Amino acid sequence: MQQINEIKKNIMKLCAIPSVQAPALPGMPFGKDVNDALLFTLNLANEMGFETINYDGYVGEVIFKGEENEQTMGILCHLDVVKAGRLQDWKHPPFEPTEEDGKIYARGTLDDKGPAICVLHMLKELKDEGFKPKKTIKLILGCNEESGWACMKHYEKVAKMPDFGFSPDGNFPVIYAEKGIFHPQFHFECDKSIVICGGEMPNMVCDYAYAIAPIDEKLCEKYGLKINGEKIESFGVSAHGSTPNKGKNAISPLLKYLIELGMVDKSVHEKLFDDCFKLKEVSDESGFLTMSPNVISAKEGKLDIIVDFRYPCTLPADFIEKASEKIAPYTLIGNHQLPLYNSKDSFLIKTLLKVYNEETGSNEEAMAIGGGTYARALPIGAAFGPEFPGEDAPVHEPNEYITIKNIERMCVIYKKTIKELTE
Repeated sequence: MQQINEIKKNIMKLCAIPSVQAPALPGMPFGKDVNDALLFTLNLANEMGFETINYDGYVGEVIFKGEENEQTMGILCHLDVVKAGRLQDWKHPPFEPTEEDGKIYARGTLDDKGPAICVLHMLKELKDEGFKPKKTIKLILGCNEESGWACMKHYEKVAKMPDFGFSPDGNFPVIYAEKGIFHPQFHFECDKSIVICGGEMPNMVCDYAYAIAPIDEKLCEKYGLKINGEKIESFGVSAHGSTPNKGKNAISPLLKYLIELGMVDKSVHEKLFDDCFKLKEVSDESGFLTMSPNVISAKEGKLDIIVDFRYPCTLPADFIEKASEKIAPYTLIGNHQLPLYNSKDSFLIKTLLKVYNEETGSNEEAMAIGGGTYARALPIGAAFGPEFPGEDAPVHEPNEYITIKNIERMCVIYKKTIKELTE
């Protein structure tokens, strides 16, 4: 591929920007680093000859005008990333992109900066080849996908969402269904003398938590906890909230310790980790319900725990709300993201699947996931790559990477897909 070195260079430049959401600044609703990532990508698109629009720092748009303009096709990516987590778990600094053994290591390489750059370069390649799309193509660059979707809410206020499209922020061959996502912060009581803190974001398995509480060396050893001065520390392994089984939650052993000391009621662990209500037995064609308690805090007798629920796509929206009411009083964090469901026989799903199978020589079937993508912001949308079948992609984990081979493969797939959906 002629452009591969340029694509690699731009992925690495973009991933060097630590675009984790930070406090708002004037004209920068998600902080300076996220804004820098948006400006970098829009400037790159301008240099390629595309018209761009910056919607108040919330979201950007790259426009490839069609000949008929009756319909628009959207490609929705995001430029914000989750926090890196514990730096000692990374083999290379997470915001110093490093190419090694056919891979580029950095936070955001796979989720979702790498795919965004690949799509942008494929749009340029099509334009340079003289391709004239009948439908206008809009590459939409969100800045708040990981923590609230305020970017999409703003876009819907100031612009018109494309009629259909895809988001390169899931899996190949194509995602026809996405589970619902619900983040309640449950409110419990605990001993007034303890302080607890742990977890980075609702959609990341907690890899570190600590408590300031009475120290019992034997109990710490029993639960694998470390004593660090006045802190009792628990270490886990981060993973995406939709696949908590791939990680190791640091909150559970810390709660068990505090329960055994009589400082937290045992029902907290029974409800959130032992699944006493058997919620994780609920399933449909999109898979089983998952629940991952990912953020914990306690002070002055108030214990708050945010849980990441991913529930099957055919369940009614109030199922998870009623189930949460049984657990404890709660406050909803962010939005209740309703499930996404497309018929496997729809034009969009059949086209995406056909392109993937043709280009890879495969015979794969459409699939469902627990992750949530921008696809559900579209009237008709689906997640389409970048993760390939059979590969264990470290999304939201330490040592996130993208392979050079997969960059080349996805570029070919996205280029043909864009042509087939718009010619």
